[in-house]
Amino acid sequence: MATNLRVNNGNKAPLLAASAMVISAPAAASIDTAVESMLAPVAAALSAFVFAKLPIFGYEIPWIVLWLAVAASFFTLYLGFINIRGFALALRLVRGDYHDPKAPGEISHFQAVATAVSGTVGVGNIGGVAVAIVIGGPGAAFWLIVAGFLSMSTKLVECTLGVKYRKYNPDGSVSGGPMYYLEHWLSSRGKPGLGKGLGKFYALSMVIGCLGIGNMFQSNQAYVQFVSITGGEASFFADKGWLFGLAIALVVGLVIIGGIRSIAAVASKIVPFMAVLYLCSALVIVILSAEHIPAAIELIVSSAFSVESATGGMIGAIIVGFQRALFSNEAGLGSASIAHSAVQTDHPASEGLVSLLEPFIDTVVICTLSSLVIVVTAYPAGLMDQGLEGIALTSAAFEHHVSWAPYPLAVAALLFAFSTAVAWSYYGLKAWTYLFSEHPVSEGIFKLAFCAFLAIGCMIQLQAVLDFADAMVFLISVPNILGLYLFAPEVKKEVASFIAKVKSGEVHNYRRDGVPTAADAVRGV
Repeated sequence: MATNLRVNNGNKAPLLAASAMVISAPAAASIDTAVESMLAPVAAALSAFVFAKLPIFGYEIPWIVLWLAVAASFFTLYLGFINIRGFALALRLVRGDYHDPKAPGEISHFQAVATAVSGTVGVGNIGGVAVAIVIGGPGAAFWLIVAGFLSMSTKLVECTLGVKYRKYNPDGSVSGGPMYYLEHWLSSRGKPGLGKGLGKFYALSMVIGCLGIGNMFQSNQAYVQFVSITGGEASFFADKGWLFGLAIALVVGLVIIGGIRSIAAVASKIVPFMAVLYLCSALVIVILSAEHIPAAIELIVSSAFSVESATGGMIGAIIVGFQRALFSNEAGLGSASIAHSAVQTDHPASEGLVSLLEPFIDTVVICTLSSLVIVVTAYPAGLMDQGLEGIALTSAAFEHHVSWAPYPLAVAALLFAFSTAVAWSYYGLKAWTYLFSEHPVSEGIFKLAFCAFLAIGCMIQLQAVLDFADAMVFLISVPNILGLYLFAPEVKKEVASFIAKVKSGEVHNYRRDGVPTAADAVRGV
């Protein structure tokens, strides 16, 4: 995910360093200093509130993590473990079994989930997991999987609502997301002004978030990875952040200018490639440490339920594991529902079921494999005692077996950062048009601003901007999850009705039977 990944990763891995690289030009420095001095106090105060910790049973737990975790647990129970019951149907949906090419919307189920996954899978899946294990011990990996499993239910609720309350525009495009379903809840109960205000608060926060963590941070990380694989400090681009910034702004601009159809087309190709690249690389490292797998699994499970340990025992592992998972897959923030809202379907619950796959891919699969790489390699090799953190630790684990392994890791990280920026451009665009208008000029202004911020992100490190954006994105989970609770009975009915229609054959299987003709309709087929 884009957020909460700004951690100290050390400097012992020359190929994959996560620290920001910045231009030292006086103009950039002056901008950096001016913005930092102006925004830093506000960002610090907001971050202190949003990520404040509550003392519970002798442990300090960030209240925002508790808020997200309780919601994920509630929806899993309330919907009868839909993350298990609906998983097979979700796979059939994303495969295209029930995709109606004549249904309203702009993209397929597969393209929608690919776009959303591109927005959540980021450098945190590589470096953030390593941080979690360093802080919470190997048991954090177990609870990370549990949190990812529970998060699937939250994602289903918000994405079902995103489709159900989306807006159809005159040009055939659609707009959806929390700003629309939160507004609807209050407007339908005689409070349109309050509904519009809440929608605008969400949209404004999303615009700020997309320009910070979904934009500048991503381009900065992409620049770091590009320099790493082109020679490090000796690279031609090592002191040319402005040049890389212009290049990535141009590439992203060419993608986002075509709207969600173009973004989804790119995401549906790049997401499978980058996921397979990283997963295959990680699997090779795990296989090369095969003799340590049984001991690693035993260590993960025992540490997950250990009462006492140097890393805080079971409670400490739970806190860190849940935090990493929830910060990675964004379940509860509502951002992914913006992308899922563009799907072609007449059944909102169909896309809710498809969205189950997003936390599964992001957290249960990719983050878990990252955890295994650390536990089966870093622990036996003594890398945990070398002061390595984050991406530097993951890179060292890869390099332990294969000297050149960090290179595909760096390429994957670069692609993660690029794809996240592309997805968040759409989130920000829909939030922007909610605030202003769907007019092409309005959209054009946002796209130009987004690309400009991408270039700036490669030249200067505006930490206060990133901290402020980070806090705002997580703050909006408060009204969003409140809305999810209020809509829960409605979503439960939607899901039950859709599953019943699939079982009865009322929902047509287009992949198996083809698109019905007019003659079929007359015959009642």
